[in-house]
Amino acid sequence: MSTYSLHDLDQIVIDSLASVDALGTTEEFRERENELEGKRSPFAILQKTLGSLDADGRREAGARLQNARAAVRSALDAKWIVLAKAERDATLERDRLDLGDTVVSAITWPAEAGHSGLVASTQRSLEDVFVGMGFTVADGPEVETDWYNFEALNIPPAHPARGMWDTFYVELGEPETVLLRTHTSPTQIHLMEHAVATNSLPIHSVMPGRCFRRDTPDARHLATFHQIEGLVVDRGISFADLAGVIETFTRAYFGPDIESRLRPAYFPFTEPSAEFEITCTICRGDGCRTCSQTGWIELGGCGMIDPAVFEAVGIDAGEWSGFAFGFGIDRCAQMRHQIADMRALIENDVRFLRQFA
Repeated sequence: MSTYSLHDLDQIVIDSLASVDALGTTEEFRERENELEGKRSPFAILQKTLGSLDADGRREAGARLQNARAAVRSALDAKWIVLAKAERDATLERDRLDLGDTVVSAITWPAEAGHSGLVASTQRSLEDVFVGMGFTVADGPEVETDWYNFEALNIPPAHPARGMWDTFYVELGEPETVLLRTHTSPTQIHLMEHAVATNSLPIHSVMPGRCFRRDTPDARHLATFHQIEGLVVDRGISFADLAGVIETFTRAYFGPDIESRLRPAYFPFTEPSAEFEITCTICRGDGCRTCSQTGWIELGGCGMIDPAVFEAVGIDAGEWSGFAFGFGIDRCAQMRHQIADMRALIENDVRFLRQFA
């Protein structure tokens, strides 16, 4: 073991700092760090000699020794940062991809660009049609409370109509029941509440969005699907206005040879209510598997807003009237492009997707 004296401390520090400065790699650093701070380092050896000094001498020598060790430790820390950065930069440079001519020349041209999915592009087309008819576009949350999804729409707990929606529940009980919305109708409630709070009636708006039901997928149904909801609240609105909007939309979107019809139906939030259907665009009314041989395809439901819904949001049904409608965006895509089975929309078959680029 080397013999060191406290008289050598200044020279030890000078030699140690020079040794640190000469380090060239992190591997050398680790070896040298142990020599400078380990159990056999000059500082560790000098530490053991402090016991032979009196109290005053031990206190003074101990302070000098700690300052010396701190100076070397500081130099080591600074050197490690420099060495680690240099090696990291060297690694990045070595592994850097050449994105120049070599890679570009390996690409088979023409390269295919991505594009919006059929449902997204259909939604934009529907929005354009309704905006052209004077509607605004709004949206709402996909996770709703039971009050917005059911109760405010005149579907209280234990109401038989709740069986019409097979619901995905997120949280049951207090303080509120939370669920994935089963239709876009809750957005109607949000819009009417906002209009009442801001005194901004009337409302002429459509609300597209994604919905969720525990349906078994088949040729016309998916568990996760997309709807577009329409809401008009104004003075003097009648069922004839609703029928006119449905017919105008049908001809504007599907073409002048496609007709619509309304059939009496029941919905808790509208009265009177109707289902609206259009001529099956696949068989042009002759009957096929998709339309169950009827020649007609149901798009959605509609009707005059029930006074109970107006009461839930604080609108005076004696002054205001209105109608609502909702239908499937996926179904519109299916009908417009003559897709026999709606499940093709979610199968990610590239051959199918390329047809709608």
